[in-house]
Amino acid sequence: MRENVLKAIQELKEKSKKRNFSQTIDLIIILKEFDTKKSENKFTEDVFIPKGRGSPANVVLFSDTIKDIDCELINSAELESLGKNKREAKKLAAATQFFLAEAQMMPLIGKTLGQFLAPRGKMPKIVTGNVAPLVKTLKSSVKIKVKDSPVIQCLVGKEDMKNEDIETNIDAVLHFLETKLPKGKHNIGEVLLKLTMSEPVKVVYEK
Repeated sequence: MRENVLKAIQELKEKSKKRNFSQTIDLIIILKEFDTKKSENKFTEDVFIPKGRGSPANVVLFSDTIKDIDCELINSAELESLGKNKREAKKLAAATQFFLAEAQMMPLIGKTLGQFLAPRGKMPKIVTGNVAPLVKTLKSSVKIKVKDSPVIQCLVGKEDMKNEDIETNIDAVLHFLETKLPKGKHNIGEVLLKLTMSEPVKVVYEK
């Protein structure tokens, strides 16, 4: 399987027109024999990719008590202010991949930002204790979602990363899905790779 993925990455890079920025590489998985109408088949999971995203994910922590941490911090006063500025609230929701919050902040988050975060599936994960390790992990993670369509699409790196590192990330996502999906590998139909501005390339997926 590894060779098939490396071949597809190389083909994608060779066939794609060069742009003046480093394009994102997305993994697209089309599921088969998978009923998205069943509630137990819908899920949203954060998956760690070992070689990183190419640039760290944006993580925001809502807290009034934590001060020294390597992510954006928003306290209650700032949250109240944000809730009055729809433009800034939408911008934050779009630009942030992962939200975390202390439990006591959740009612205020729901009131001020719920309408922007909930539809995107980005309501914060409640945290306690030492949050630093989780923040570090999330910066190299991707969100895997199955909602109404049997198609999964997630970032697995940037085109300027080594092919072997991109393959390692793809392997991590596929391994997660093979253990998460009801029928494992048998639920995975087509596997494709795509740059931000390219046509997709098919990966020969071996069961």
